[in-house]
Amino acid sequence: LFFGITKLFQNKDMSLRQIVYLAIKELSSISSDVIMATSSLMKDMQPKSDVIYRGDAIRALCKITDSSMIPGIERFLKAAIVDRDSSTASAALVSAYHLYGSAKDVVRRWNNEIGEALSGKSLSTNTSIFSPTSARTIVVPNSNIVQYHAIGLTYLNRQQDRMAVLKLVQNYSGSGSKSGWLGASGPTLKNNMALCILVRYAVRVMEDDPSLTPELYELLKSWVGHRSDMVSLEAARAICHLKRVATAQLSIAVNALQKFLSSPKPTIRFAAIRTLNALAVTHPDAVQPCNVDMEDLITDINRSVATLAITTLLKTGNEASVDRLMEEIQEFMGEISDEFKVIVVEAIRSLGLKFPQKHTVFLGFLSRILRDEGGYDLKHAIVNAMVDLIKHIPACKESALAHMCEFIEDCEFTKLSVRILHLLGEEGPATSQPTIYIRHIYNRVILENAVVRAAAVNALAKFCASPQIDSGLYTSIRVLLERCLDDRDDEVRDRAAWALRITDNKQARTTFIQDDSTYSMADLESRLVEYCANPDKIKEAAFSLSGVPRIPRAEEKVQAQRQRDIISDVLSSTFTQATQLTPGGAKPTTPDTEFGSFGSGMATADADHARGIIDAYIKHLASVPSLTEKLGPAPLFSSKPVALTEQGTEYEVSVVKHIYESSVVFQFRCANTIAEQVLEEVDIEMQPDQDLDDQLELDIIIPPTDLLYNNPKYGYHVYTRLTPDVYPTATFECTLKFTVKECDPDTNQPLEDDDGYRDEYSLESVELSESDYMQPTYLANAKGLWDTFGTDGEAIETLALTDFSTLQECAAKVVNLLGMYPLEGALQPNNDHAHQAVMTGSWMGKQKVVARARMAKQGKEIHLELAVRSEDQELSQLVLSAIA
Repeated sequence: LFFGITKLFQNKDMSLRQIVYLAIKELSSISSDVIMATSSLMKDMQPKSDVIYRGDAIRALCKITDSSMIPGIERFLKAAIVDRDSSTASAALVSAYHLYGSAKDVVRRWNNEIGEALSGKSLSTNTSIFSPTSARTIVVPNSNIVQYHAIGLTYLNRQQDRMAVLKLVQNYSGSGSKSGWLGASGPTLKNNMALCILVRYAVRVMEDDPSLTPELYELLKSWVGHRSDMVSLEAARAICHLKRVATAQLSIAVNALQKFLSSPKPTIRFAAIRTLNALAVTHPDAVQPCNVDMEDLITDINRSVATLAITTLLKTGNEASVDRLMEEIQEFMGEISDEFKVIVVEAIRSLGLKFPQKHTVFLGFLSRILRDEGGYDLKHAIVNAMVDLIKHIPACKESALAHMCEFIEDCEFTKLSVRILHLLGEEGPATSQPTIYIRHIYNRVILENAVVRAAAVNALAKFCASPQIDSGLYTSIRVLLERCLDDRDDEVRDRAAWALRITDNKQARTTFIQDDSTYSMADLESRLVEYCANPDKIKEAAFSLSGVPRIPRAEEKVQAQRQRDIISDVLSSTFTQATQLTPGGAKPTTPDTEFGSFGSGMATADADHARGIIDAYIKHLASVPSLTEKLGPAPLFSSKPVALTEQGTEYEVSVVKHIYESSVVFQFRCANTIAEQVLEEVDIEMQPDQDLDDQLELDIIIPPTDLLYNNPKYGYHVYTRLTPDVYPTATFECTLKFTVKECDPDTNQPLEDDDGYRDEYSLESVELSESDYMQPTYLANAKGLWDTFGTDGEAIETLALTDFSTLQECAAKVVNLLGMYPLEGALQPNNDHAHQAVMTGSWMGKQKVVARARMAKQGKEIHLELAVRSEDQELSQLVLSAIA
């Protein structure tokens, strides 16, 4: 088939010839002889060939060419980039995008040709496939699409060089002469899409270098007034999504968007209202002047525009306008898709929390939508909105629960039924008439599938365990649970038996049902990922929950609500601020590129930081009654073991530092590796290198017991921090002191006539540093936290380092010194010249901290810019001091 198709290269029919190129590209992945078509394609891409064939031949050739053969066709591609025909030049530029991944160095050598194409000086010639052969080549108006492809490829070549990107924006931001910004002058960009992509590059420069914000803001303002609606919208949207922008600075963008609201083109109206909808989340006051224009859009024939208009009005309106808006939105709810209904529901949820006095109106609206037809996503959003209203507006609890009880009587979604039953079990016992909800719950036991029946049994168990339930109702619920013992599903029977057993024991009820704490999901996820990534750890022991911190359920709900708010913002505006337009299909750059991919497999700072080893130390620590009585059952977190002796020496000692709320515990593991001797009266002496009398107090010393051969023992030094807000750091000189006695290797018992002798063994120093107070914690929303903390909680330092030969070594050392959790990609630089590592952690297991390390290698030096952000600027500075 492939060789049969290649025979058509000789065919005179233009359309058929073009189909040949398409077939070659499609079949190239399954044919091993595709290289045989290379000569024919190279012939068709020659300047002497017909214009109509050249672009298609270039695309097909670059698709099938191996990276090792690219230098052989390089001169043809360079000539095609500067060709007078726009279709040929665009084909060469777009093909360069696809070649960039496999032949990056080759493409970078084409900067001169790409710059010439970007200047837009060449004339355009095109060919009509319907023209006769004799009149094939004609001159048509220049579309300037070459500029769009050329500026994208130029950025692709320069994206790692911030100054080069700045120069790109500077050179092409004018109108052919002095632009007024930094005295820049350069060629004119006549293509509107090229100007749009330049707007996005300008925003990226502002993010990378805030000192240029005033000049670039003026540039964006000038673009807002551009004659092209496309460019004006892009510039206005960029201003609206700037970080730390004042309301006054938004006026010019809002005014431009307000004019677009009355545009006869639906796409323009949609783009404008979508931008205003996103802006209303953070700056509702700035959007209020557009309320009159948005009122007119409520009746827009395009329901997408109408939905965004009314949800924006809900965000910017006042309490007096709520009733009128709710009536108007009810009229067209049946005409819009579920996707836009979800946006409306999220807007109503936010409005309900803003105006709690109107909760009756909001609940009535949500209940009507809940009864109507709709998919799972819509019903799930409505249930979430009702749950939030219940949590924040106690007055609406019973009416909202009644609406949800009515919904589960005819609910087709098992997950939602389980969710509502769980909510009834949590909130129902505290209501004035709990029997109403018990009846609805037991109906699920009779009528529903096994999953819902099991959830209903759990809900009944919560009613039965609640202290608000009187004895008569308690007895009735137990009768219902006993009936569940005859259920046909074993899961339901088991849960009923468990509930009857637990609810009959007061202590068990408190432990298993009324306990208001749960595991931190973020910590649990990070430790599971770390555990699963280490096959040796999986073979050694099962995963342990002992080191996973527990948090109140209230905090978990706050985190879940914050995540829903983020999702709501994404739903209400699909705009992604820093997405870089890549015309040729190159991989786009998004904000999360800067901060790594959060939520997928995370890297670990050190393979030796095995949770199983830490658990073994904690287990021995918990077995010492005097320590658990003073310190509690478990530390906040622990460091990885650090060896104080070389492996294979006569004595092996390692230490783990455990951090408590007000104490620091040094746990030493000591081992004797000589079979012919035993160590008695073992003691470890710790001497700080500075006076810590006003910061640390040595409270408890528990020396190791006698050290027999190959029988490790543990010793403890407990220091109490005297000032809660002071975190001491010091270096401790350590010495192992003991009495040596000879022993019988078979029994490990010392010889009776040997009195022994006193000896000591110098150990490595033990450091107590800032990183020891930092718990390496995976924070899923690191990018959001970074933006939330802002510059008010930032500490930053720039260093020039000469001790590292590679960026990978530097990144590993930074992570180790800070004691934080490296996000994906932090320890694996993509290239040898520049790298960015993002780390997260919790100071004392409570205060969240995000750090960003930017590294650039110049000669033998590595320039490091380290920035730390948290809620407290002093804390950020303290974390930064671990390195600076």
